[in-house]
Amino acid sequence: MKIVDERMREAHVTREDFSELKGIVAELAQAQRDLAEAQKRTEARLDGLTVKVEELTEAQKRTEEVRTLAVGLKRTREDLGGLSRSFSYAFENEAYRMLPKLLEEKYGIRVKEKIIRTDIGNQEVNFLARAEKEGREVYLVGEAKLRLDDGKKRKDVWKELEEKVKAVKEEYGEVEVVPFLVTHFATKGFLRQAKERGIIVVQSFEW
Repeated sequence: MKIVDERMREAHVTREDFSELKGIVAELAQAQRDLAEAQKRTEARLDGLTVKVEELTEAQKRTEEVRTLAVGLKRTREDLGGLSRSFSYAFENEAYRMLPKLLEEKYGIRVKEKIIRTDIGNQEVNFLARAEKEGREVYLVGEAKLRLDDGKKRKDVWKELEEKVKAVKEEYGEVEVVPFLVTHFATKGFLRQAKERGIIVVQSFEW
């Protein structure tokens, strides 16, 4: 009888252990499921992060391309600006040689001194010279513009020339000034406006 009781106790312990083991296995299974779910979420986040990195890389690439284009555009503008200035100076140099004869033949203005480029006050004057018109001493004050038309910048041309005439008068007193513009081409509308203002316009084809 004693042996039977001991065997029953051993059997009872084994069933308890088995029940506990089942609980542990169930917990392990749940933990494994939780781990798998967490892994899925981590993988999803990693996939999202990979996409973000790729997007950032592409955005950086586009930014670099834009920067390269901007640098190229800046250099092109600088080159064009340099060419424009060189062309303007060449045009002005040609005008210095041709203006005295043209002004005398067409407008009765005799240049008494060499036409120069100079700065007066805070103004750069493209053409300045003492001259004679109908027996009176006058000052020639001129600007060079590659093209003169009826666009928005027309008012700027008038204002710029007025400022330079004003600077010459402040420098030399209330002298008589003959303002003029030298250009490759001027529209009829601009020529009409210049005539109304008493401003001579010389186009390069005239010399």
